[in-house]
Amino acid sequence: MKRIISVTLLLVLCSGLAYAEHVNAPIPIGLAVAQTSNVALFGQEQILGAKIAETYFNKKGVNGTPIRLVFQDTGGDEAGAINAFQNLINQEKVVGIVGPTLSQQAFSADPVANRLKVPVIGPSNTAKGIPQIGEFIGRVSAPVAKVAPHALAQALKQNPKIKKVAVLYAQNDAYSSSETVTFQETVKSLKLEIVSTQKFMTTDTDFTTQATAVLTAKADLAIVSGLAADGGNLVKQLRQLGYKGVIIGGNGFNTANVFPVCGKNCDGILVAQAYSPAADNPVNKAFVDEYRRLYKKDPSQFTAQAFAAVQVFAESLRRVEAATKKKITGLDLPVVRAELNKALRQGPFMTPLGEIALDKEGEINQKLFYVSQIKMDAGGKTGKFVIVK
Repeated sequence: MKRIISVTLLLVLCSGLAYAEHVNAPIPIGLAVAQTSNVALFGQEQILGAKIAETYFNKKGVNGTPIRLVFQDTGGDEAGAINAFQNLINQEKVVGIVGPTLSQQAFSADPVANRLKVPVIGPSNTAKGIPQIGEFIGRVSAPVAKVAPHALAQALKQNPKIKKVAVLYAQNDAYSSSETVTFQETVKSLKLEIVSTQKFMTTDTDFTTQATAVLTAKADLAIVSGLAADGGNLVKQLRQLGYKGVIIGGNGFNTANVFPVCGKNCDGILVAQAYSPAADNPVNKAFVDEYRRLYKKDPSQFTAQAFAAVQVFAESLRRVEAATKKKITGLDLPVVRAELNKALRQGPFMTPLGEIALDKEGEINQKLFYVSQIKMDAGGKTGKFVIVK
C-alpha cells in the first residue's frame, strides 16, 4: 500500500513540475509560409516581418509572457501547406497560425485548421472566399477586389487615351485567377475593350506566345496577374519584343524581388498596394526604422502584412488574458484557441497597414490603399516603389 501511495505521489509531483514548466514557457504561434520553391521570394519577406514583430511585441510580451514563433516551410504547393499546418497544430501545439503564403494553399490548408478549431490569419491571401472557409479563418491581406481597381484608375489618370486592354494571368494560381476576374470586371465597368486574354503557368519561362498576342492585339494596357518570377519574366519578354504600352502588375509584383527578374524592364510598372512605408503611425515608424536598420532598404507589403498578422495575434492574446483574468499558459489549449479566435474579431488594431479590424467573418476592414510605380536605377539592377497620387 505504501509503495502504491509513493508512486501516486511521485506521479503527482512530476505532473506538477511539468505543469510549472508549461506555465513558464513562451506562447507558441505558428508561421507557415513558403521558405522553398518559387514562392520563397514572398515567404522570405514574410519571415523578416514576423521576426521583427516577435522582437517588438516581446518587449512586454503577453503580460510578461513572451510569444515564440514556430516556423514551418509550406513550399509552394497545397500538400506542403497541409503538412505544415498539421505539424504546427498536432506536434507544436500552437495557439494559432500565420499563413500560408498563397491563396491556392489556403484553400487546402485552412480547412484543416478550421476543423480542429485553430485560428488562422492569412498574411497574403487575397483571393475571393478565404474568410468564408470557416469561423476560425481570417486575414490581414485586403481582398483583391478592394485593391486592384486603384491601379486601373491610376493608369487612366496617367494616360486617358487607353482604350484596348490585354489581361494575362497564371491559371494554376488561385490568387492570380481571382485577381484577373476583378481586373476584367473593372476594365469592363470603365468601358474599355479587352482585346486579348492570355493564360500561363507559374512554372513557365517562355512567354513568347503571350507577348506576341498582346502585340498583335495592339493593346494600350497590359495587366499581368502572376508571381514575381513568372510575372517578372513575362514583363521582360513583353518589353524585349517591343511592347511600349502601360503595364499594371498584380499583387505578385509587390516585392523588390521582382526587380532582378525583369531588371530595367520593370521600370514604369504600376502596382496597387495595401501598404506604404510612409504610413504615418507609431507602429509603422518603429517597424520601418528597424527594417531599415537591419536591411538598409524599405520593407515590402508582404513584410508589413506578416508583421501585422503576428501583431493581431499578440494583442488578441492580451485581450484573452484580460477577459478570462487568467494567464494564457494556465488555460487549456482548446480554450485558448477558442477565446483567441473571438478576440481577433474585437479590433481595431493600429498596425503598419494603418488601422485595421477583422469583422465577424474574419475579413479585414482597412482604410488606406496606395498605388506605386516602379522606378529602376540607370543600370537596371535595383529599384524602388514610388507612391503616385
